[in-house]
Amino acid sequence: MAYSGELPHDFKGRVGWASPSNIALVKYWGKRDKQLPQNPSISFTLSECCSKTFIAFEKADRFGFKFYFEGKETPTFGAKIEKFLLDHQAFFPFVNQLNIRVESHNTFPHSSGIASSASSMSAFVMCLLEIERSLCQRSLGPDLALQKASYFSRLASGSAARSVFPAMALWGKTEAYEGSSDEYAVPLEKVIHPIFKTYHDSILIVSGETKSVSSRAGHALMETNPYASARYAQARRNVSELMAALKSGDLDAMMKITESEALQLHALMMCSNPSFILMRPNTLNIINEIRRFREETKVPVCFTLDAGPNVHLLYPDDVAEKVVAFIESELSVYCVDRHWIADRVGDGPKPLVP
Repeated sequence: MAYSGELPHDFKGRVGWASPSNIALVKYWGKRDKQLPQNPSISFTLSECCSKTFIAFEKADRFGFKFYFEGKETPTFGAKIEKFLLDHQAFFPFVNQLNIRVESHNTFPHSSGIASSASSMSAFVMCLLEIERSLCQRSLGPDLALQKASYFSRLASGSAARSVFPAMALWGKTEAYEGSSDEYAVPLEKVIHPIFKTYHDSILIVSGETKSVSSRAGHALMETNPYASARYAQARRNVSELMAALKSGDLDAMMKITESEALQLHALMMCSNPSFILMRPNTLNIINEIRRFREETKVPVCFTLDAGPNVHLLYPDDVAEKVVAFIESELSVYCVDRHWIADRVGDGPKPLVP
């Protein structure tokens, strides 16, 4: 139950959370109603690429809000968070009595092709729920607490629903997993084969430029995409097949589905109206090199892409040395200033010392 009483006159404090980004294997692309997905999606939760967010708050006569990113006041992004708070006053009525200052920064470059809205909005929600817990002086228990965090993170940014869980998460209703929901994600850590908990994600920075189309606009384009219904049906089949592969440890099936999903996402953007080509020549060069390397060495490494040109290289820990050597010798030449980010599967959000 939301806290709706009068706040103590001396109510103030500072809370902080670090929440990771995630990389989807089966993509969420297309939404309906209020941030509900047109198809289920599955993602790896990352470790190093995260947003660190603090909320300083104090009792006030009226609602006040400021947002700082990387130490600078950022009204544009702050407006999105402020709107979220005002739109959900029924759930968080106590914010109307607070003066709030949000400070956030990312551990990764802004234009690196990493889902910053997933990490930043889930970190913000974790902070908000901690303030609520301090008022209610009770705990929901870890499972329900994360489910609640996933629900509100989804309202703030769809893919953020998956970032609150360790290792892997599934968001969207599917017959392939009992208890799945369109309204919040569910954790997969306890049902996947142990090898997937060792996975690395090496992010190859092909371009540092801002995306030519936002994710929000990309989702909207699916409303008129002629292949939308076929895409949603295919994604549902891919979720079912990927769930089976994740449980059994079938790396070949996992890689096949993951790469197909990445290319489908970009194909959908190319046949939207207006259309967008988000890959760059070096994106294709990297993909071709990965396929050649895998064929020649039989090393289980695959790629995925978000809605941008940068390439995520996914592989288990037992081949990490070989893949890193491959990146340094063959792939980094296609990256901006030979830059790539080393990440791996992580444990989900963590509280920060205020």
